[in-house]
Amino acid sequence: MIPLGDLGRARNGGLMTKITEEDFSIDEIVKKAKRRDIGAFVIYSGVVRDDRTKELDIGPADETAVEKLNEIREEAVKKFDIKSLDVVHRVGNLSVGENILLVVCGAAHRRDAFDACKFVIDEIKKKTPIHMEEIQEDAK
Repeated sequence: MIPLGDLGRARNGGLMTKITEEDFSIDEIVKKAKRRDIGAFVIYSGVVRDDRTKELDIGPADETAVEKLNEIREEAVKKFDIKSLDVVHRVGNLSVGENILLVVCGAAHRRDAFDACKFVIDEIKKKTPIHMEEIQEDAK
């Protein structure tokens, strides 16, 4: 297992994937992604919801998870007319209201950004080997 912290950070011309224990700033990531040829950003922010959940234990993550995120990112770039795509996935014990996943997709036009963002979210759910376990409030 790889030590946590920033795991698998890759940035390449507006394309970034990152798995981390640290929280992220949506504003900072969008600011870094802005370019003159981008007219629309679609931003997905997944958070731990309160459905009797005390916390969410996410992980561990390894190089396989990083590789899958990179594959999903590359597939989205080929499939959709997007200019930037940033994906940040957190691991560790997260409490209600904390950020889990961020997908920031930039394109010249909104339809491409919406379609690519939905694709990335769906593919992450299907293909990324990051285990999530809910710890309920009444668990002892």
